[in-house]
Amino acid sequence: MIRIAHCSDLHYGPKNLAEADRCFGAAVDRAIALGAQVAVLSGDAIDHALDLHSPSAERLARQVRRLADHCPVLMLQGTFSHEPPGTLALFRLLGGRHPVHVADRIAQVGLTAAGRWVVSDGWRFNGLPAGVQALLSCVPTVNKAMVAAAMGASAAAEATGEQLAALLAGFAPGHRAARRQGVPTIGVSHGTVFGCLSEHGVPMAGFDHEFTTGALFASEAQAFMLGHIHRHQAWQRVGTAGHQCVAYAGSIGRFHYGEEGEKGFLMWEVDADGARFDRVATPARRTVDIVFEGKPDLDALRTTIAQQDIAGAHVRVRWTVADEDRHEVDRALIERELGCAAEVKLEGRIVPVVRTRAAGISRASSLADKVRQWAQVTDAKPGPLLACLARLDAETGEVIAERILRGEMPNPLEGALPRAVDTAVA
Repeated sequence: MIRIAHCSDLHYGPKNLAEADRCFGAAVDRAIALGAQVAVLSGDAIDHALDLHSPSAERLARQVRRLADHCPVLMLQGTFSHEPPGTLALFRLLGGRHPVHVADRIAQVGLTAAGRWVVSDGWRFNGLPAGVQALLSCVPTVNKAMVAAAMGASAAAEATGEQLAALLAGFAPGHRAARRQGVPTIGVSHGTVFGCLSEHGVPMAGFDHEFTTGALFASEAQAFMLGHIHRHQAWQRVGTAGHQCVAYAGSIGRFHYGEEGEKGFLMWEVDADGARFDRVATPARRTVDIVFEGKPDLDALRTTIAQQDIAGAHVRVRWTVADEDRHEVDRALIERELGCAAEVKLEGRIVPVVRTRAAGISRASSLADKVRQWAQVTDAKPGPLLACLARLDAETGEVIAERILRGEMPNPLEGALPRAVDTAVA
């Protein structure tokens, strides 16, 4: 039996540095304390290309070195937009007590009793190397552009899934042979499983996803450790290949608002007959969403603050208002009410003015008829407008203004006249 600490989607970068380093640092501490014999980072260790002198690169290297001083480390190539090809190569040179293997191509890797990595020359071993205590089959992120170039853009999505399914089935004979010798078998990959849930609870159903659970189980690996999806989830099957388990570790921290569930890493125990894991939580930040269908209601906001513990939380307030009411939202007051939060993010959605045209209005014989037709289309009352129109027709503007100032007529600015800024006649 071998104990493996499985972390994923660290997303080190300037924007996420505090969250990523706090959570991954805690995971490294726990993995060491729990006696991890191997550490697997299943992709997206960084959020985007980093300069070597950046604090994010230095912090990540420091944490990986801490792991490598405790046990062998395997780092898998993740999404190319996060980890451009070649980015992880320098981690091979960290020089810890144990080696760091960067899996940036499809291959099998054996872990020897001396804690060294043995890598296959091709995509798999022809036979199990002597002295191997664990066999890991690595499938880094697939370059779909190369698949599209070879198969055609329209067939790329389906072809990727078919080729990966054939690849995983091709690992099965080697995994069976390893099991017969009592060697645990582990798969490591980075991609999307059809039907899994995103961190926001959205089912990932489409033809462009890399894996199905059936294809992953067909590899006959006891454990299959996945990265890419930030929500932890797992599938299990008991059959001729023993007790198999496929699982996403989920992201190490909470990098977006609205992410569901706890964050952490997985502590696996894998032997030749089966696999199990325990989930270990990390100190991820708390996020709170406060949503208003219309203009923010400060009384409702205060009630929410009283009911929820927002001290130290990252709070996002969302609302939707019409364009003409946007100035009525007091952002500074909302921020003051949420002063005990670690971060306040305000997102207002402005509904643009919609102007309605009345068909045939240009053919009306008089202005009064135009007003009546417009009022019918916009469901407005034409009476006050027709009265104002009659006064304009009978009196000059100066006379009407003088009568308003003397108090003989209601001031239209005080609401006697209906607002009609959201419509237009033509």
